[in-house]
Amino acid sequence: MTHQNNNSTANKVWFITGASRGFGRVWAEAALKRGDKVAATARSLTSIIDLKEKYGANVLTLALDVTKPDQVKTVVAQAHAHFGRLDIVLNNAGYSLVGTIEEASADDVRTLYETNIFGTLSVIQAVLPLLRQQGGGHILGVSSGLGHVTMPVIGYYCSSKWAFEAIHESLAGEIKDFGIKVTIIEPGAYATEFGSQESLKFAAGLDIYADFKTQFVDRLKGLERGDPQATPQALFQVVDAKNPPLRFNLGSQNLEWVRAAYAERLATWEAWQEVSASAQGEPK
Repeated sequence: MTHQNNNSTANKVWFITGASRGFGRVWAEAALKRGDKVAATARSLTSIIDLKEKYGANVLTLALDVTKPDQVKTVVAQAHAHFGRLDIVLNNAGYSLVGTIEEASADDVRTLYETNIFGTLSVIQAVLPLLRQQGGGHILGVSSGLGHVTMPVIGYYCSSKWAFEAIHESLAGEIKDFGIKVTIIEPGAYATEFGSQESLKFAAGLDIYADFKTQFVDRLKGLERGDPQATPQALFQVVDAKNPPLRFNLGSQNLEWVRAAYAERLATWEAWQEVSASAQGEPK
């Protein structure tokens, strides 16, 4: 399969959240190395200040807490004014909540959603008027293979990614006529800092789940993880494509996993179809 590319693949302007570590950091550096310009944002400015030293005028480093909508608006406007446009808006900020459905408090879940969902929404809503005004752009949202399947113990994180997927799919239909593209990036397991203490929060534990969670964590440790440094060229193919995909699996593992999950769902729906259809009643 060949991918059509835009005539100009380089010299794009990126706006990246969560640029201090993980994919956000890897992709910010890779974009700068290929000659693109980047507005790199992170909660702590000191965590990204070295980018300024390395890449000079091609990078704008800004402190941004995506859970503060007013700050999001100010920073997005600042980045747009500085570079004159934003071609790619990459929502990467997020973290995972570790805890069973019973263990996590409502406050734990709200805080997770404040970053993973409402933070993303604040960025999208801030950039849309600017992208419309400039006649186009590309919104990238970093989801996960867990936007289609779930795991125990991180169910609330999975739920945030299911919501993330639905929001971006609806968004894609709503803004297509403005020339704005949407792609959901769905990484599998990678050896990023996502498993670090900064990217994980833990719900207060109940003893009855202790063994189950230990076994789960041991299984996770045994997962084969991809190399984050191997990802930029694939990402560039997506952002340089004339018709980028709405969903893009990052890595080799997701397709088999997702295919099995959907096959199982279809089999269940089909097995129960007679009962399901019986609930339709007569047409009104």
